[in-house]
Order: sequence, then structure tokens, then C-alpha cells
Amino acid sequence: MPIPSYNSKTRVQTVSEIPYKQIEINASKRYLMAKRIIDIVFSLLGLIALSPIFFIIAVLIKIEDRQGPVIFKQIRIGKDGKEFIMYKFRSMVSNAEELKETLMEKNEASGPVFKMRNDPRVTKIGKFIRKTSIDELPQLINVLKGEMSLVGPRPAFPEEVKQYSLYEKQRLSVIPGLTCYWQVSGRSNLTFQEWVELDLKYISERSLLIDIRLILRTIVVLFGSKGAY
Repeated sequence: MPIPSYNSKTRVQTVSEIPYKQIEINASKRYLMAKRIIDIVFSLLGLIALSPIFFIIAVLIKIEDRQGPVIFKQIRIGKDGKEFIMYKFRSMVSNAEELKETLMEKNEASGPVFKMRNDPRVTKIGKFIRKTSIDELPQLINVLKGEMSLVGPRPAFPEEVKQYSLYEKQRLSVIPGLTCYWQVSGRSNLTFQEWVELDLKYISERSLLIDIRLILRTIVVLFGSKGAY
């Protein structure tokens, strides 16, 4: 079946009428149990081991902009469309959400995603922690709580999901993660459709071996990603 076409300006409203390719999901109980054990063990160890870095980043964020919180909370969409609060180190000025509307016409990303390579809302420390993906580390708390996994599609914003076609909504069929193929394959340099295809590829092929490989690849590219902004 053909994949629904995507227009970044005007989404197709009658997506239920569009044929789409339904993917198969690895939902093996043994795999899911092992995956959850790995998530709990490594997220807990990570939070303990990285606590000194968390403290330093928190201090630097407050020195540059004392107005906002150190940890930024966002509503994201998880498995089966369920909302949850996702945690990140704040990398933008305290009034970033208010300024977003004035920057929408400068969006450089395709699809229902907002990205700017030189976003004026990003602070100096914010540029560093984004480049190195350190801003994502508080999501280890989400992993420990079971709202996220170490590996899985990146969680989407509610306003993005509202624009998804039925084909794209298949991203929501598994628990979202800290890293996935997108995270190690160019990130913001990829189009939205390429992002979706990589996520669906992971969902249909996922296994413990693939998860471990993606975690190791993420560590390798962590400090050298050219697609993070």
C-alpha cells in the first residue's frame, strides 16, 4: 500500500481514508521483560553516576538565567497516545514558549516539527548541552518511571501528533525512548518523513541486540553529533 503523502503546509484532514502500510511489532513478553530490567538498572546507575554532572549543569543554567527552573517539564505523547511529563535540562531562556509563536515562520524542519539551527531562544550553556545531548539526561527519570525506555522513538509534542497521518501514528505503538535510529543517523538533518521511516524500522525490527547496538552507537556520537540543535 502507498505511504500517505505529506505536505508541510497543509495536512491531509481525511487520513482515515488513506491506505497505509501497517507494520508488525515485536511484542514478545520475554523481550519486553528483559528490556524493562535493562531500563531500570541502567537508568538508576546513570542517575547515580551522572549526579556530579547534573549539579554542575544546574549551577551553570542558573548563573546564565536565574528566572526559569533548571529542569524544564514538557507534556509529551507516549505509548498509545498517553500524555506524560518529560524532563530536560532547560536550554532556552525562561520565556521560550512565549517567543515560539513569533518564530514559526522561520521553522527549518519539515513536517509537524519546529527546529531552528540558530534559535535565538537558546542560551550559551544551552547550545553546549544540546550539542552533546546532555540536556536529555534527566529523561533517565522518565525511563526509571516506565514512561520512557532507553531505546525507542523520541516522544512527540501533542500538537505534532494531532497532525499525524494513520501511518505516522504507528510511532506511538511502543514506549518512546532516549535514543533510536534517528538519534544516531543525523537527527535534525533528516526530514520528518525520514525520521518516521527510521522509527518504524526500529519498531518492526527491535530486539535486545539492536537496543544494545543503538545504546553503544549513541555513546559514540554523543559528543560529535552535527545534527543536534
